[in-house]
Amino acid sequence: MRLVDTVYFDYGGVMTGPVPETIDAWVAAEGIVPASFSRVLNAWMSRGVPGATPIRDLETGALPPDQFEAKLAAELETRDGSAVPPEGLLGRIFAQLQPDEHMFNLAAELRGLGLRVGLLSNSWGPSYPWDRIDPIFDPVVISEQVGLRKPDQRIYQLAVQKAGAIPERTLFIDDAEANLQGAAQLGLKTLLHRSPAATRAGIAQLVPGLMAKAGASR
Repeated sequence: MRLVDTVYFDYGGVMTGPVPETIDAWVAAEGIVPASFSRVLNAWMSRGVPGATPIRDLETGALPPDQFEAKLAAELETRDGSAVPPEGLLGRIFAQLQPDEHMFNLAAELRGLGLRVGLLSNSWGPSYPWDRIDPIFDPVVISEQVGLRKPDQRIYQLAVQKAGAIPERTLFIDDAEANLQGAAQLGLKTLLHRSPAATRAGIAQLVPGLMAKAGASR
């Protein structure tokens, strides 16, 4: 018996290659001092930091991308002491973030099995490949478009409502445990993404008809 009717995927790090590897490539290419970027992440992104931060404001649309780029560039250090150009900074950070074909194929398979397949993502600047997303994902809930961000329970409530689903029969897949915890508190089933193969196997336990291994005969 099918245990879920709706599956929501995060984007960066789930539907794409690993985000840390993409960021490492940008750090190396532009000669950024890694510790300076880590310091900014800890100051702006840590769950222990109270109130608004530039990253949280970017994710909810309260801070325009160009203003965020200027703030981030001002905080970064380079190995040669030169300034980091702010214009187009977000695009450069995520330039190598590419869709993972295994995951897009998996999402398409689930849709073919009659499940509702959605995208639920905090937007931190990557350009979404809408030509790939639109044919598969419906609904799409992007943090900056709705003014909410994971792990705020309200964004999961909105996602469930948009899908016409109920939390207990909705599966949310993310590569960040904190975001899964927020979804679980609302009653959604959750799955931590570590690899396409592991995620497929995890979903297969909930969805009869989906093979645990890609390409397996039915």
